Amino acid sequence: MLLTKRAKSEIPAEHPLAKYAVTGSGLKLRIHPLAAALAHDQLGRLDGRAEIADHLTAEFARIPGFEVTPMPDGVVPSWYGLTLTYHPGELGGLSIERFHQALVAEGATEFDRPGSTCPMNQVPLYQHPATLFPGHPHSHRHYKAGDFPVAEHAHAHAIKFPVWHREQDLELAKQYVRAAIKISDHHKELL
Repeated sequence: MLLTKRAKSEIPAEHPLAKYAVTGSGLKLRIHPLAAALAHDQLGRLDGRAEIADHLTAEFARIPGFEVTPMPDGVVPSWYGLTLTYHPGELGGLSIERFHQALVAEGATEFDRPGSTCPMNQVPLYQHPATLFPGHPHSHRHYKAGDFPVAEHAHAHAIKFPVWHREQDLELAKQYVRAAIKISDHHKELL
């Protein structure tokens, strides 16, 4: 994630390869060994995350405009983060971008709109592979908006934030809930 942000900030926007800053010439979907070691060490602390995650999911399930995706029976998530589905129709059509801006203005700066985690058909690597791979046999395939409507809808309506794990983080989690409630309650002022 930090490398992605660094690449995006160091490659000039007008550079012909700038659109590939997120993926480079491919995607590496395996965990780095150091991150794996840290994660292994953190596994014993998942109970703290689960407590905060339970609080957050219960609270956000009650806030108009949000849907918490239920976990299937038997699934124990790691709670790296909580992704919510935003429903603008429940808030008079208030755009997710405007809601997100209001959250940040309230100090809830860890709320995030997925950027680099967009549907694969929207990643420049798959839209324009010939730039990086001239002559590649699949360079003639062009994915366009609408090819994967479910993934695109999920991405367009997702908002996420971390699930903190320390006992003292519960108050921070409650502040984020209060910020979302305030904006939801006053959404008409933002339209």
